[in-house]
Amino acid sequence: MLVQLPVTAFICATLVLVPLPWHWRAGNISTIAISLWLFVGNIIYGINSIIWGNSVQNIAPVWCDITTKLEVGSTVALPAAMFSLCMHLEHVAAIRDLSLTHSKKCCRQIVESTLCFGVPLIYMALYYIVQGHRFDIVEGFGCRPTIYVSIASIFLIWVPPLAFSLGAGIFAATAFSHFWKRRALFSKHLKNTGSALTPSRYFRLMSMAIVEMFFGLLVTILNMWWTMRPGLRPWISWENVHSNWLEVAYFPLAIIPPSELAWTFALWFMIPIASVFFFLFFAFSRDAVKEYGATFRWIRRHVLRVQDRPSPGLYPLITLLPVC
Repeated sequence: MLVQLPVTAFICATLVLVPLPWHWRAGNISTIAISLWLFVGNIIYGINSIIWGNSVQNIAPVWCDITTKLEVGSTVALPAAMFSLCMHLEHVAAIRDLSLTHSKKCCRQIVESTLCFGVPLIYMALYYIVQGHRFDIVEGFGCRPTIYVSIASIFLIWVPPLAFSLGAGIFAATAFSHFWKRRALFSKHLKNTGSALTPSRYFRLMSMAIVEMFFGLLVTILNMWWTMRPGLRPWISWENVHSNWLEVAYFPLAIIPPSELAWTFALWFMIPIASVFFFLFFAFSRDAVKEYGATFRWIRRHVLRVQDRPSPGLYPLITLLPVC
């Protein structure tokens, strides 16, 4: 078993949940979705690497059917969530509207939910069109989705995440331009709107979105290039593409060429790396430190049953109070 794989996956799954409470209270659908999709991806990777650590037997076909679809969905879910986040940050920086009513917030959250969860569901459904066979099982890595590499797969699999990443880049550039022009009024504008954002939170979100966007764009382009190296296969008919749909391909480590194995490792680590980026941007902020303190105090009071002690500096003041 490749022990480093499940250890890395479960550690990263824990890390992405650390800033989740703050994003939940802020009602930021995009960052909540990023955290959840990264968590799901890491959990799937960790469980797969344990089940198939030294085997390629098809012992959990239903699990593979479900998780391979979720893996496919995550390839567009993360770029779509970045697009949603950058679109929101651009709207804030543009200062188009100085009021944030409840109806406007609900409308924004519906749009963000559609982008972050509705679009991946549609994407997973369309994936069946270019799913040449059921799935692959790679020793050490578990079940992996398969693609019938053709013109159809370019438009259905590769174009959507690329389009969302490029769109996020356009919104991010526009947001920075708006901010730079109105930087003197920006802090005051955030207060007037009643938004949970502060200038420091805004910059943190923007920086995270830009880094994750460029990282995802690079990964998508490299994965597309590697997958299409042998060339495109002809799309003859629906029946031809899905003629062996129930087939499961097995790949023991002994038969995988070194270059293919190296790329499999590199591609596997993309989700953990993105998770570390997400964690680092939020885990050490002032808001996060306050969350850690509040959590520690709650555990101390309700789990350890230890009451907070008053500050020593208060005792002299107490003794000076007159007795009635």
